[in-house]
Amino acid sequence: MIADQHYMVPIDRQVNAAAKMVEDGMYFAINRGRQYGKTTTLSFLQKHLSDKGYAVFSISFESLPDSAFESLETLLYASLEKMEFPLHWTSIRNLSDSSVQLLHKAVGHEQKQTSTKEYTQLIATLCSTDRVVLLIDEVDAAGNYPQFIKFLGLLREMYLMRNMVPTFQSVILAGVYDIKNLKLKMRPEEQHQYNSPWNIAAPFNVDMSLHADGIAEMLSCYMLDHDMQFDTQRMAQLIYDYTSGYPFLVSRLCQIIDENGYTWDKDGVLQAVHDILIERNTLFDDMMKKLDEFPKLRDLLKDILFSGKKIAFSTDEVYMQIASMFSFIKNENGTVAVTCRLMETRLYNLFVGEENGSAMNSQAQLDKNQFVHDGHLDMRHLIERFSVHFNEIYRPEYDDKFVESWGRKIFLTYLRPIINGVGNYYIEPETRNLTRSDLVVDYRGQQFVVELKIWRGNSYNERGEQQLKEYLDFFNVQQGYLVSFCFNKNKQPGIRDVAVGDKIICEAIV
Repeated sequence: MIADQHYMVPIDRQVNAAAKMVEDGMYFAINRGRQYGKTTTLSFLQKHLSDKGYAVFSISFESLPDSAFESLETLLYASLEKMEFPLHWTSIRNLSDSSVQLLHKAVGHEQKQTSTKEYTQLIATLCSTDRVVLLIDEVDAAGNYPQFIKFLGLLREMYLMRNMVPTFQSVILAGVYDIKNLKLKMRPEEQHQYNSPWNIAAPFNVDMSLHADGIAEMLSCYMLDHDMQFDTQRMAQLIYDYTSGYPFLVSRLCQIIDENGYTWDKDGVLQAVHDILIERNTLFDDMMKKLDEFPKLRDLLKDILFSGKKIAFSTDEVYMQIASMFSFIKNENGTVAVTCRLMETRLYNLFVGEENGSAMNSQAQLDKNQFVHDGHLDMRHLIERFSVHFNEIYRPEYDDKFVESWGRKIFLTYLRPIINGVGNYYIEPETRNLTRSDLVVDYRGQQFVVELKIWRGNSYNERGEQQLKEYLDFFNVQQGYLVSFCFNKNKQPGIRDVAVGDKIICEAIV
């Protein structure tokens, strides 16, 4: 993104943190998921460091031909060309004649090769009087090639010798794959290949998500430029609630609202959410691709979403490393959570869509025209019909543990065809567990709060009713819906309305 041409959330926090690591002479990698603002951060960092007197080179191997990766020597030559040696240096540095000759020698080979000795001598000469920083973007594009691993190894050797031979003040890599997983990128099937060729790298533990106050600042600039009036703080919080500050998703939601003329309020956000959940974009396309590449990652996400398992976040678990590296999951109070609501709902849609053709899905397709009247969704009738079909399809001989683990998936399999194309839904992460989850359904400006839970007796049920009432207070709606999956042999399935304080709760026992 270009600051003069695009509305941007301030990223001073990220840039200042990276600049401090450069000042401390650290080599590090900025690894985040696709479209997480890595290139934008590098661009601002380059300007920040240049203003402070650093000589900064920002290169990318993304456009290099395969021939550049034939050997380490050809890659070193290509990297120098990317750094615009010798033209760039001779124009901005007061180099001695011997240094200029060294520059020309290093990049003057007809074979387009530079030896490791020439490269290290050149860098040592150039770093002898200046603080030089090398930024390498789109590392993933080079990570497919073994010669790039050797290049990182050379940088490591130069770093270890820095007290005797001048070298880069700092080297920063940016990409999705972290250093120790570059070999995994070359051979995804060999999932034991987790050794780093660059163990000198310091961790870059900086929160690169966009916070609500920064989003509000960006929206304020937009509002003034367009001579509009809306609640920027509320809008920023709504956008953050759906994106958790994922930079691409923040920008895309705002872009959809602007380009489609949606209102800058809750209704406009919901319309934009609907649009982004059904569109094809590079972020979601890449997510689907990674799930196909790593089937166990798919299983992990299914367990989190549908079975309500509280899985402890562990940096030693291979698939958590992978999912975290792709920014699909995050560490939320020590447990694994999907990165944001939009990504989570997209995953729900994917996994629920796999049930197309199932008995419950077929019933929904048959029923869907009877639930919408004058543009309004009849949630009570929807739950009533779901109860009937559930008790017909999942008879007592079915495994209770299966239904307990996948009950919410069964409900969503019925719900999604009915609201598809018009409504959206999401599950509140605070309430998602094995025994309970709160589902929020948005349909043409209406919001329905549906609690899905396992029946644990009358007293437990009464507590659930009270919890749901408090949730209804939060959403400022008068009626809620409670679906209890009961496995008692003498259960009495059915639906009833219960008054809890000033709220009405429609309860279904299935």
